[in-house]
Amino acid sequence: MDHLGRIVGYHAWAVLRLIDRCLELTPEQLELSTPGTYGSIHATLAHLVGSDGWFLSGALGEELGPPPQGPPPSLTFLRAEAERQAGRWRELLDREGTAEMAHAVGSFLTQAIHHGAEHRTHVCSVLGAHGLEVPDVSGWAYLSS
Repeated sequence: MDHLGRIVGYHAWAVLRLIDRCLELTPEQLELSTPGTYGSIHATLAHLVGSDGWFLSGALGEELGPPPQGPPPSLTFLRAEAERQAGRWRELLDREGTAEMAHAVGSFLTQAIHHGAEHRTHVCSVLGAHGLEVPDVSGWAYLSS
């Protein structure tokens, strides 16, 4: 596997692993937050998955719409969407070497990787601050999985 494929694979894996951990939480726990983070666990995961969809659309040359409004979708929906997005990341990598791919790496893909790491850290911080088990979403855990 090439380096870019590993980085994108790690990103998709880490999002899914974090959602899987949060599927074990109660509705009350999903609403927990900690100062300095994006918001509640649920809102942060919805923002992360929604933003990944936006980044993917832009990287694939699709029309970019406004962010969704209203309450966050269920974690079950977010997990299914993150799984679908993992396939779309692979589709993006299949375009490697094209001008379209170069643009994606230069903008949308770079931001998606950074953005994902930031918000996964937020969710892990909230979990840890409230004494809840924090999943290992490190690169080492991905490479050994």
